[in-house]
Amino acid sequence: MPRYALKIEYVGTPFAGWQRQTGPETVQGVLEAALARLEPDVPSVAAAGRTDAGVHAWGQVAQCDLSREWEPFRLSEALNYHLKPHPVAVTAAARVEGDWHARFSAVGRAYVYRIVARRAPLTHDRGLAWRVPQPLDVAAMREAAGHLVGRHDFTTFRSVECQADSPVKTLDRLDISEVEGRGGPEYRFDVAARSFLHNQVRSFVGTLERVGAGKWPPDRVKGALEARDRAACGPVAPPDGLYLAHVSYPDDPFRTSRPGAG
Repeated sequence: MPRYALKIEYVGTPFAGWQRQTGPETVQGVLEAALARLEPDVPSVAAAGRTDAGVHAWGQVAQCDLSREWEPFRLSEALNYHLKPHPVAVTAAARVEGDWHARFSAVGRAYVYRIVARRAPLTHDRGLAWRVPQPLDVAAMREAAGHLVGRHDFTTFRSVECQADSPVKTLDRLDISEVEGRGGPEYRFDVAARSFLHNQVRSFVGTLERVGAGKWPPDRVKGALEARDRAACGPVAPPDGLYLAHVSYPDDPFRTSRPGAG
């Protein structure tokens, strides 16, 4: 069976996460339904990361096996037709080798988290960012974030439901920037690693927000990390502001994607 890699973006707000479930609508479910309109009995798709309910993606990657050969651009066009009206789009498609895997072939994942500081409720960005009422101290958050970069036991920042074999991970990057947003500053957290624990990024951001709001000194984050205790973590940030931004592979399957398809 020919195998295809799909680059996918979606708004996670209406979905109960990526993974197919009985009952609630999921991103995997609507993608597989679209594939079934092209070919019957399409095997289950696999993704680079199983995003939670309400989490978005700019660069999710999935794989699918089809019974016949498809020109990648035509495949993406056909899927996008059948994905309507869901807020899901295939931005690129590529033919890959049969042993290529969206999850296990990946060598890195990058997430972006958005916080908007303003008193007024969000309108255009409702569900797409976390609103906090007051500006945050970027310098303090950057100082605190420095304690998290590198190889550590991240038990403190790991969901109790996490199924990873080990809490030890290497965090390659945690950069924080400030840009001018609608009605107030926007803070972007750019986070990269080979892989992440469940709720790790949202735990980072919720904790760092406490630092930025002046509720925690930066060194308290170092103490929380060293405690290796979930109770030492700050509040978990809501899913609204989290985006799976990019998945890296040793050989990018989308590098020759036809313009207009990605």
